[in-house]
Amino acid sequence: MDNRTVFEASVSGRQAVMPSPLDVPAVELPEHLRRSTDLALPELSELDVVRHFTRLSRKNFGVDSHFYPLGSCTMKYNPKVAEVTASHPGFASLHPQLLSCESYLRSCQGALRLVFEMEELLAEVGGMEAGCTQPMAGAHGELAGVLLIAAYHRDKGNTGRDTILVPDSAHGTNPASAAIAGFKVREVASTPSGVVDFDAFKACLGEDVAGVMLTCPNTHGLFEPHVAEMAALAHEAGALMYYDGANLNAIVGRARPGELGFDVMHYNLHKSFATPHGMGGPGSGAIAVNARLAPYLPGPRVIRSGDRYTLTRPEKSIGRMAPFFGNFLVVVRAYTYLRALGGEGLKEVSRLAALNANYVLHRLKERFPSAYEGLCMHECLLTAEKMEKEQGVSALDIAKALLDRGFHAPTVYFPLTVKEGLMIEPTETESRETLDAFCEAMMDIARLAEEDPDALHRAPENLPVGRLDEVKAARLLDCADLPDKD
Repeated sequence: MDNRTVFEASVSGRQAVMPSPLDVPAVELPEHLRRSTDLALPELSELDVVRHFTRLSRKNFGVDSHFYPLGSCTMKYNPKVAEVTASHPGFASLHPQLLSCESYLRSCQGALRLVFEMEELLAEVGGMEAGCTQPMAGAHGELAGVLLIAAYHRDKGNTGRDTILVPDSAHGTNPASAAIAGFKVREVASTPSGVVDFDAFKACLGEDVAGVMLTCPNTHGLFEPHVAEMAALAHEAGALMYYDGANLNAIVGRARPGELGFDVMHYNLHKSFATPHGMGGPGSGAIAVNARLAPYLPGPRVIRSGDRYTLTRPEKSIGRMAPFFGNFLVVVRAYTYLRALGGEGLKEVSRLAALNANYVLHRLKERFPSAYEGLCMHECLLTAEKMEKEQGVSALDIAKALLDRGFHAPTVYFPLTVKEGLMIEPTETESRETLDAFCEAMMDIARLAEEDPDALHRAPENLPVGRLDEVKAARLLDCADLPDKD
């Protein structure tokens, strides 16, 4: 396969088109606007260009073409109807500045209605009082939630509450979000069974604790059995509860965080509700809050006044988290998804997410032991620790070997509480046939680990780029420092 760049394939004098001579007079550019050097663009025929980019597209891993068992990231297939809705000119062509003037609001009443109804849906799904679509990513939603907790305590005069409790099984960005919001972070340990140590949690509560950030199910793929008791104790101690929605697929439609005792939560609309997720965006970390925190929500907010929609600012708002209403077209996709599925459809999402994960867990447990006993929720956490000790095959070797077999690698070495961890999330949208093919590939890797472990150390061998030297890549960050041949 031709792996040359367009610059390497360039042939002097070759062109894709033959432009006609300009029929407008030449404009003499001022000296300061002229290039100081020639622009060395590649020279290729149109066919060369088409084939080059077609070849590149075939090298990509994407959820439309490959299985992404990427634990904690929910790389699921999303229905194309949401893309159709988001591309509607009435949504896609709106100018953001229409919201800047009251007289312009008449031109975007449909969009304002969608935001209003979406925030109502977010509140309903979460068992909360109100929603907000402004935060533009999961961690941004976390930050918004913790800022709301800070605003609440500041308003109540609780100046001594400067600490957030974060379990070691929480989503990875929680400590950073709490720290950026100005809080100290106190870690709460897990038990050997993979859930929060309830006694340790109680010992961590005190008059300095402003809130608790809890991921439930946690990053071990397990539901926290003491979640309601933890919330009650936190409230009794004067703290608020934050729900990280990264793993919402496991409980959506069946358990509502607000009813479990949480005061604020974020949704990853780009994970759970129909926007293709990956490569940094686009995303949405929409939030929902109970009545206690509603006065502090970011503003402005959409309200309904008779048959019109207009804007208002909550009484004690923390201000804007993002311009306008965040990534609006991500919100449109999520709205489409929720309206299409309805309540019963969301229950099916969580049922299949848990079923698929436990199916993979059951099929692989003999060769890839589970990090924790019992059933998992939407993702299973396996460990290659025994394989690494006995055959010298690591989680990274397994991940690279999966690429050779046409599957994206799962999350490895996360969470840090599990040695040689493999976090596998099949999601609710994959068929049994796909899961069987993935499990067969994993079993083939386990067989090869016993018979020829060096083959796994070389993987991947069938892709355009082979195994990289991670140590060298970390130490020689500038490619100019690399030797000519290696």
